[in-house]
Amino acid sequence: MKHQVKSALKIKATAEKVWEILDDFGGVEKFSFGVEKSPIIGDKHSGLGAKRHCIFYDKSGVYEEIVAYQENKSFRVVLSEFSMPLETMYAGFRVEKISETSCEVFMDMEFVVKFGPLGALMGMVMLRPVMKGLQKKMLSGLAYHAVTGKTIGNKLPPGKELAQALA
Repeated sequence: MKHQVKSALKIKATAEKVWEILDDFGGVEKFSFGVEKSPIIGDKHSGLGAKRHCIFYDKSGVYEEIVAYQENKSFRVVLSEFSMPLETMYAGFRVEKISETSCEVFMDMEFVVKFGPLGALMGMVMLRPVMKGLQKKMLSGLAYHAVTGKTIGNKLPPGKELAQALA
């Protein structure tokens, strides 16, 4: 069973600024909660076919490859070699301009849990809420980084600081 999780967040930064951050494919550790480093694999640093290895602070990791790309607008990645009990996982970002000083970022995830019907239930009850929380943290980190230029690291700033970045 395929599970989908979607989130959106309005950010007090231009669509161009936010896209520039997202398009720096090897720089995800600047805004993604828990990612310690994310070196590029190969020669492509952006666009279709770009690959990175996200290494988390707990030393686990995941490989990501851009499989769909619309310049200045959106991209989708396929994830592989992760520690979660998943058969497949995709994630994507899309940036929409709201005004000259703000934008809205949409994030979606699509995944299939291993273990047949038991996995489908586990996905619905456990993994969907976890993925939704992960999306909220990642989008909040993106907003904070876009507005302040500060790297997130392994801990999000307090809610009051994060709120200043939201439109």
